Amino acid sequence: MPDSFGQTPDGRPVRLFTLDNGRGLRADLSDLGATIVRLLTPDRAGRAGDVVLGFGNAAAYAAHTSYFGCVIGRVGNRIAGGRFTLDGREYRLATNNSPAGLPCCLHGGRIGFDRAVWRAEQVDSTAGPAVRFSHRSPAGDEGFPGQLDVVATYTATDDNALRLDYEATCDEPTPVALTNHVYFNLAGEGSGDVLGHRARFHASRFTPVDAGLIPLGLLAPVAGTPLDFTHPRAIGDRIGEEHEQLRFGLGYDHNLVIDHPAWPPSGPTLAAEVFEPTTGRVLETFTTEPGMQFYTGNFLDGSLSGKSGRAYGHRHGFCLETQHFPDSVNQPAFPTTILRPGRTLRSTTIYRFSAR
Repeated sequence: MPDSFGQTPDGRPVRLFTLDNGRGLRADLSDLGATIVRLLTPDRAGRAGDVVLGFGNAAAYAAHTSYFGCVIGRVGNRIAGGRFTLDGREYRLATNNSPAGLPCCLHGGRIGFDRAVWRAEQVDSTAGPAVRFSHRSPAGDEGFPGQLDVVATYTATDDNALRLDYEATCDEPTPVALTNHVYFNLAGEGSGDVLGHRARFHASRFTPVDAGLIPLGLLAPVAGTPLDFTHPRAIGDRIGEEHEQLRFGLGYDHNLVIDHPAWPPSGPTLAAEVFEPTTGRVLETFTTEPGMQFYTGNFLDGSLSGKSGRAYGHRHGFCLETQHFPDSVNQPAFPTTILRPGRTLRSTTIYRFSAR
């Protein structure tokens, strides 16, 4: 049975569900935003530790737009100018973000899927214990056309992975790009910065951005740039370099193009491996998505305290947001984010943990 996790400011009850695979992985999940609140996994000595950033109750999530561990929608990341044209009609969205003074719609708008209380049920699956979250976004929600029905199923699998499966259907054409904005710190939540984590990304290209963090429409090689993690190296090795892309993002806040063997892929592809030397924890990320936003908590400033009561400072977490490319709805050369009636969007991301 789920536990109480408090309530929203307007009095809606919020619940907390626990998944335990019996092999060392435990996830606490909230129906507010379909949020990963805690994720415990063993270190090399077998000691369990919580490796995701988050808050201890629903009120704290409702009070901040940190996006810790929640589902982002309808469209994750940025839409330039908060507008797009679909089938000859222009749509205007909320502009809730303005990097370099250039407005955009970020993570679905002012009231995105992170603010919704999702319907939730605990289910048994052949892959392991699971929670199925579902949410209906009505026509006109944050300016998007058509009604959208979304299901997000989280499964704790036998191989110590948290698997995220998304499905979505609509009654009118609409852009859809779902992701989870979970922040990781493999040394443990609240333990300090992540600059010593060693990362390898299976991504030989990225989508360069302008000062507003909107892609220029190009797929550029990472070779010769600080975004080259094709061989393992510490996250902090080049983060302080004087480079235009790092200056725009105030660090890493960029979409990497996953090196899928074919597109569309037949299944999840290994996109990233991150190793934390002091604990020995390893995170592998697999996805069917074409891209992954690598973000290093550049806007964490110590003003927020997490579940343990410790403040989250600058770069105390990193995100691997598997996704379609930012602003795809305005970029015809990018893989499309348009979902049409009669079709079902399906997407899978797997976060698998081990230690060495």
